[in-house]
Amino acid sequence: MPSFKLHGREIKSVFQLMGYKENDISYSIAWVLSKCQTMLILLIEDVCGTASFNPNDVEISVQEYDKVSGITDIEIKDNKEFFIIIEAKRGWVLPSKEQLLKYSKREAFRKSLVKNKVIVTVSECSKEYAFHHSELKFANGFPIRHISWKDIYCFADNAYPTASISKKKLLRELQLYLRGLITMQNQTSNEVYVVSLGKGKPKDCPLSWIDIVQKKNKYFHPFGGNGWPKEPPNYIAFRYNGKLQFIHHIEGYTISTNLHNEIKEMPDIEDDYAHFVYDLGPAIIPSKVIKTGNIYPSGRVWCHLDLLLTCNTISDARDLTKKRME
Repeated sequence: MPSFKLHGREIKSVFQLMGYKENDISYSIAWVLSKCQTMLILLIEDVCGTASFNPNDVEISVQEYDKVSGITDIEIKDNKEFFIIIEAKRGWVLPSKEQLLKYSKREAFRKSLVKNKVIVTVSECSKEYAFHHSELKFANGFPIRHISWKDIYCFADNAYPTASISKKKLLRELQLYLRGLITMQNQTSNEVYVVSLGKGKPKDCPLSWIDIVQKKNKYFHPFGGNGWPKEPPNYIAFRYNGKLQFIHHIEGYTISTNLHNEIKEMPDIEDDYAHFVYDLGPAIIPSKVIKTGNIYPSGRVWCHLDLLLTCNTISDARDLTKKRME
């Protein structure tokens, strides 16, 4: 079979043609749920604890507008059993308390007479992480549940054996697509590259290193060599003042020999070597103080994301990551 590429990237699933923005992901998930009843039942049973409903009575909609609560990613409802609002996020993040409270005030949601009204968050975060780190367990009395992209992948996997041939194909297409959000079999997919962020400025640049990250949502480093990565990580974390400050999912990157093309405040000169220039997603702020520990001042280390967020020091997270990988 011929290979198919888009902008040089091999396409293995039709859903990849839509892209990987949060709306694109929501449309793809909702479409498959509308076509595969077994996967729909598995999801509803997981978040509501019930499977006593007729799938033919279910309505799935995306981008529903309400003047008070704005636009929802996905809504799944029937007339008696449930009304589910799904908020999808890319990366290891959770929706804000304000956003969830807004959804709980949605008029159709509040006035519905169904037995189960649930707000569901979906992201790369595990259920365990979401349980301990979500700002709310209830929004104005309505329960908040969390499922991960890995859970969605597993729903598709569990629905596969009894699906028809056409639905099997659709489920596999979805799973291939989801692998762009999570790397199911790569143990380092949630590994974070932790770097020390200096308080000074790059040469001939008015912005400090911290400003470049916080104000421009950018970070750059040499392309390989001297211990720098030859492939961009999924996550990068920044430390200064003796502690971990924030973690970012890397949303995209370019390779450039003229940093001015990517960050206008940088001098307009051609370097002798290339840089990775990262586009940073929203900051993940640690819920507690995580000190640097036993790492020399400019040291760069790798840590698994869950360990980095739960250990007391970055060096402890580094050491436990190495032990886990042995």
